[in-house]
Amino acid sequence: MEPCTPSVSGGAEAVLALQENSSISVAYHPLYGPHDDLILLELDEKLLDDVIHQRVFLRGHPDENAVLCTQSKTYAVKFVGTSNSVLLIPSSNQVPEDEASQDGNQKKCDHDVASVIKSAPGHLELVEIAPKLDKLKLLLSENPYKLEDVSAMEMEEIETEKIGLYRWHDLVNEMQASEEELKSGLKALSAVEIGGYWRLVDESCIGMILKMLLHNSVLNDWMLSALDEDEVLHVLEADGFPRMIAHHCLSVFGDKVDKGEGRCVWRLNERRVCVHYARDVLREGKMRIDNFIDEWKKRVPEEMVANFHMLDGEVLKEKLGVETWVRPFRVSSLPSDPSERFSILFKERPKWDGRDLEPYIRDLSVPGLSLEGLLLKFTRRVQSSPEAEPVFSAR
Repeated sequence: MEPCTPSVSGGAEAVLALQENSSISVAYHPLYGPHDDLILLELDEKLLDDVIHQRVFLRGHPDENAVLCTQSKTYAVKFVGTSNSVLLIPSSNQVPEDEASQDGNQKKCDHDVASVIKSAPGHLELVEIAPKLDKLKLLLSENPYKLEDVSAMEMEEIETEKIGLYRWHDLVNEMQASEEELKSGLKALSAVEIGGYWRLVDESCIGMILKMLLHNSVLNDWMLSALDEDEVLHVLEADGFPRMIAHHCLSVFGDKVDKGEGRCVWRLNERRVCVHYARDVLREGKMRIDNFIDEWKKRVPEEMVANFHMLDGEVLKEKLGVETWVRPFRVSSLPSDPSERFSILFKERPKWDGRDLEPYIRDLSVPGLSLEGLLLKFTRRVQSSPEAEPVFSAR
């Protein structure tokens, strides 16, 4: 590198303007140094606009690896070292005259010189990943909404103490996920915003409201496939349930039917209602399958048909002697990280039939990797014949 002080007219512009087969002198900038506040970031073209317009955020606590989030996606931030010389050259308007000539012992160059302010040992790389949402359920489980929270006085006390309560901005700061992914996570958990705080509704509370809804459907001759929202909420309010929580019950167990004419109609979802009562039956632990099915069918509304296939990802069957038993094993309780998920699954069972394993992995999301790719990465597949059911064990 040249020992002279660079001209102000040099810099990054001079390098960018180089023609083919031409050259430019390179010199150390007077402020050359480690400059740890300057880091190279390699970007995909589709991310460039978000970064330039400051629509990205770095998220993570000191004990976590940082992630970069756009409005809709999450990226791991990884440092990639290089053995090549990567020189950082500021633009000419970032080289003040007085700083460029501050060393009186250096002569000033009379031609364009690229002023190197730092030699970079590598750059940051962004890799799209699934959002890290396992923590969300833990946070919201600290203070679930219960029936005793109904009175306004108790709600005021809770808001004053703010124990285990999280507003939207609190969750955004806590979670390593984009805002759109966080909204999807809240929806998957059936969380609801109450008094400005996002909360889970206690299962016994939501179960009580469903029980009253079904009871009133018999008294008022309501069709479970055509529940008028206003009428249902009015009756449940009269039974002492807050309108917001009653509406939340409809959204958890039902699907909105577009009827127009200013009416909002709901259809109870057969699978969701049946799964709720299956969980209720198995709350105490495993049961013989015949006893379980008998008790389950007694609790399910007459208009609905309980089918064991509804319980994929909810229960496991196991042989104990000549008897078959069922026990709760919910996919929603498993971690979203594929490595952790498969580790738990193979601790539960050393070998899995493909049809039993599929409900416990189909929700896994790894950008750029299909379900088949996950199976290849984390399992060994054995198939006695092309027609036989494949069996998977840990890799």
